[in-house]
Amino acid sequence: MTLPVTVPRQLVVDGRPVAIDSEGYLLDLEDWSEAFVRALAHKEGLALTDEHWQVIRFLRAYWQEHGVQPQVRVMIRHFTALWGPERGSNHYLHELFPRGGPQKQGNRLAGLLRTKGEH
Repeated sequence: MTLPVTVPRQLVVDGRPVAIDSEGYLLDLEDWSEAFVRALAHKEGLALTDEHWQVIRFLRAYWQEHGVQPQVRVMIRHFTALWGPERGSNHYLHELFPRGGPQKQGNRLAGLLRTKGEH
């Protein structure tokens, strides 16, 4: 039995193609850059604000320190302390990242892997 071959998709970042999967996750984490974030956000119809960048930088820093993505409750605790209870809430984080919340859309933009359970 022959399995179907998955052809990577591409996102043009600063004039060069970057391989992504069908949902926009990087295939090579080394391809991440702030230009990648801007290109993917544009493709997803997301207008980036300073708050988006704060979440993206937090996700990347947490990944670099712990080797895993932070759980949503870790993000809520961090951003509640930083922004206050209303803007640090799960609801607000999902408003910022409407296509899957901070764990899906945030991780895609941060150039991180899919979270467990995503297919």
